[in-house]
Amino acid sequence: MKSAYFPVAFVLLAFASSFASAYDPSPLQDFCVAINDTKTGVFVNGKFCKDPKLVVASDFFRSGFDKPRNTSNAVGSAVTQAFVEQFPGLNNLVVQEGTLFVGFVSSNQDGNHLFTKVLNKGDVFVFPIGLIHFQLNIGETPAVAFSGLSSQNPGTIIIANSVFKSNPPINPDVLTKAFMLDKNVIKYLQSHL
Repeated sequence: MKSAYFPVAFVLLAFASSFASAYDPSPLQDFCVAINDTKTGVFVNGKFCKDPKLVVASDFFRSGFDKPRNTSNAVGSAVTQAFVEQFPGLNNLVVQEGTLFVGFVSSNQDGNHLFTKVLNKGDVFVFPIGLIHFQLNIGETPAVAFSGLSSQNPGTIIIANSVFKSNPPINPDVLTKAFMLDKNVIKYLQSHL
């Protein structure tokens, strides 16, 4: 009689486990700029990471994604790789037209370091997941860029709207302390954004 329950229990377990999902864990640091030097790096997720104090904006940048590639081969295509080996810090924005000024700010633990770059057609820049970032068209024409994000539905958060136009509004006393601004400035921002 005990063996009759085993198949039922196994089927129920298999059915219950079909609802499980898997994803990459949240990063333990703002970014891991990959390096091959095992003496100066820290091993994280299969790569050695550059000391964050030595990271520069160019670690998140690569040029030349607009160049035509040779497709006269057996499969009729060419791949432009954008992996950690090509540029060390990955999640990308690819500029197709125009000129963008882009950047991101690291977390408090890393001293809120600002990383910026001017991007032209064919350039790629990485915004590490979860960090405040921006893009500004500084050209004379409209800019077109493609972003690759790490979620199927990442959403958008406009910081000013989230903080000063929340519904219901965040208590001005909280924002006064958080932004170290006069309460009248906070009330003005809440009413005018």
